[in-house]
Amino acid sequence: LELEMPTVNLDREVSILATVPVVVQSLKRCAVTWQKVISRVLEEQLKRVPQGHGPLAEIDLWREKNATLSALTEQIKLPVVQKVLEILQKAEPKFTGDLQIVLSDLRKHHMEAQDSAKFLSTLERHLKNLSAGPGVDVISSTIPSLLNALRLVWILSRCYNKDERMVPFLERISWEVSTRARTVVHLQTLFKQDIAAAKKKITEAKNTLEQWKKCYFTTCIRVEESGSKRYWKFDVKRLFEKTDYMVLICQDLYDIFQVTEELYNIFIPELTTVTENPKAVDELRREVNVIISPMEDLTFDPFSMETARDWAFVMEEFREDVTVEIVQQIFVQNLKDPPRYKNHPPVAGAISWSRSLSQRIQHTITHLQGEEELLASERGKEVTQIYLQVVKKMEEYENQKYCQWRERTEHVLPLLLKDTLLTVTSATEEPITTKKSVCFTLNFSPEILEIIAETKYMEQLGLPVPEMARYMALQEEKYLGYTNKLKAMLDRYHKLMNMMNEAETKLLDQYVQELWRILKSGQKRFTWKSVGIGEFILQCTQTIGKLELLVHQVHNISEDIDIKLRSIESTNLFKFPHSKNGDKHPGAKEFFDYVKCEQAKQVEQLVRNYSAIPPLLIEVERRVASTNSGKSPKLASYYAYWENRIYQVLTQLIVKNLQAFNATIVANVPLLQIEAVLSVPGITLQPNASEIEKMTAQCIQDCVEVTKHFTRWMHGTCIECPPQHVMAEEVTFSFYRDISQSPLIIEQTALITQNVHKLLASLNKCLNQWKKYDLLWKSDRDAVLGRLAAEKPSCVIFDEQLQFYMKVSQEVTQQPLIKDEQFIRLQLAPLASAVQENAKSWMMSLGKLLNELVREDLFSLRDEIQVG
Repeated sequence: LELEMPTVNLDREVSILATVPVVVQSLKRCAVTWQKVISRVLEEQLKRVPQGHGPLAEIDLWREKNATLSALTEQIKLPVVQKVLEILQKAEPKFTGDLQIVLSDLRKHHMEAQDSAKFLSTLERHLKNLSAGPGVDVISSTIPSLLNALRLVWILSRCYNKDERMVPFLERISWEVSTRARTVVHLQTLFKQDIAAAKKKITEAKNTLEQWKKCYFTTCIRVEESGSKRYWKFDVKRLFEKTDYMVLICQDLYDIFQVTEELYNIFIPELTTVTENPKAVDELRREVNVIISPMEDLTFDPFSMETARDWAFVMEEFREDVTVEIVQQIFVQNLKDPPRYKNHPPVAGAISWSRSLSQRIQHTITHLQGEEELLASERGKEVTQIYLQVVKKMEEYENQKYCQWRERTEHVLPLLLKDTLLTVTSATEEPITTKKSVCFTLNFSPEILEIIAETKYMEQLGLPVPEMARYMALQEEKYLGYTNKLKAMLDRYHKLMNMMNEAETKLLDQYVQELWRILKSGQKRFTWKSVGIGEFILQCTQTIGKLELLVHQVHNISEDIDIKLRSIESTNLFKFPHSKNGDKHPGAKEFFDYVKCEQAKQVEQLVRNYSAIPPLLIEVERRVASTNSGKSPKLASYYAYWENRIYQVLTQLIVKNLQAFNATIVANVPLLQIEAVLSVPGITLQPNASEIEKMTAQCIQDCVEVTKHFTRWMHGTCIECPPQHVMAEEVTFSFYRDISQSPLIIEQTALITQNVHKLLASLNKCLNQWKKYDLLWKSDRDAVLGRLAAEKPSCVIFDEQLQFYMKVSQEVTQQPLIKDEQFIRLQLAPLASAVQENAKSWMMSLGKLLNELVREDLFSLRDEIQVG
């Protein structure tokens, strides 16, 4: 489609060429040719239709249109063509009018083809997979992905956003889906395949058809939710009428194979085990093949809606042929464990199942009786004979089930009603040991409820029932009420017993024993025939309620005590002073004095919490024993329980605080400071290591001795033991003696002592580097200077000496004056200052000696001058 180009020379300006008649005429002829070519091409393209029924044909059509119209459009864009149009527009504007209209149509149709080809090409991969991809992939991803891509095309495209374009395209996709299903379910080969493989293919085809419709409606919703005002309100019948019909046919085909499989796998093997004539089995197999043979030789397409009546007739014949056989084999197969309707009891459910099968087979025979020719045939007579045999077996089965049930019910029901209400899983004669020493369970046989259910359904089936069973059925609501109340009461009892710890169980032993006495009557005296069941439940519930109230009261008081104990256990006995001015830390003595002072403040609050516990225990005594002495024998074990808890809490208090103190010691956060000082003849810490270790040991001892403020209770009471006179001394019995001997506390004390010792040894070690200056104070200055004076050295020697001491003085100033190690800050400034002072003192002494020697020489020189 190459446009004819002008042969005249167009190198000059447009305005000049437009005035040359020969040029204009030549260009007009050219333009007329272009107009005819473009009009013809547009007309041809508009008449073109897709070459095929599927959506890929429509995509190919738009690609071809785009290619053709693009070729023309690119030629129109050529510079020579654009210059021709400019010249003609300049020379004869009216002449170019028709050409411009054609060019405008070309641009419009080209844009449409370009837009359609671009957007539809995004669907090509999905459409190819739909027609030829694996079945699982089509169902799981291709169809949803395809419709999602279609939704984007609808929203973004300028051409495929109208019903007149989208609906025909969706119809083509629907055709492709149905073709896919036809390809999978190929009837000529389907019935020659393995049954499992055939069922799988039918399922694949059916799922593909259903997935297509499901995903379409999902996409409709997504289009609406996207905010687009152009919804998918297409004609659903056009899109899904054929595929919906194909779904029904697939289900029919699946049913055919399912029934065939049942006949092969269940019916015939069953006969094989009972028959002595193998030929009969082969005959039945051939009969099965006869039943399905019409499906293999169909003369019409079952998927075509035009042949719906033909297919319906085939299916009706098939169902008539197999119904009697299937019912028979289902009955034989499930005799021992028949399927039941929901809530149906075993026996009545089995009888109902047998009767439902009988009704199904009877429906088929009734239908056959309306077809005299069919009933008179050999096959009809055979079916009738099978029907009579099966119905007889069913009647015998139902009668046997009923008689067995009635006989057992009359025998076992009186025995079940003699059972006691409760059973006990442990002996109650022994003294109480733990809170779980007695466990009561409901002694109501589920068989009673089953008999009641059987009775109700037997009467619905019109069968007579025993009088006692009818009476129980009438009393069902009452017995259900009893069992529900007993279950709730026992749940409440066990929950209550689990709420109590061993100490509380011993505390409330009197009340628990009373409750057990009442509950045991349900285990020994009351049966399901007793008339006082309701009163028994009420008495148990009331007694449990009273004990519950008491347990809740005890728990509330216990919680108050626990709050006190948690407060004691969480107390911080090591509060440290804050540093002054950011870097100034307290000295060792000031630090440990502060800790001791703060501990004394904490002890006051600890003692207040401890002293508040006995009044709470007396409140428990008042509620449980109706006394308030603090020494009730009934609460002796309870007092001991809480005293032991206090011991544990105090132990934890000391252990946790010592652990925290140890953690503080080894942490790299300075809390106190000491000094390195010159103590001739050596360098030492101030205070020294021994003093610091003594302070630390005393701090630990003070922490442990906090427990001396917690006075023990007298035996069997919650009353503090008064001071006792032992060998002329007044002794207060506290928790200190036991707690101070705790291995945990001894271990923690040793650990703290060891860590502090290591720390002080490390600090002493860091002072070794200062020993290089010890000649400054260890040397005998007078002797050194005397020897120097006797030698009368030159000024150079003095200069060297002075330079050495000056260097020492300067070197000391450059040393770090603070050493932080774990919780101690070592101040080195006093030591550095002492070293500097010694160096300066040496410099002063040398200067004085130099002055004396020079002075002596000057005087000698002066005397020589005077004499001369």
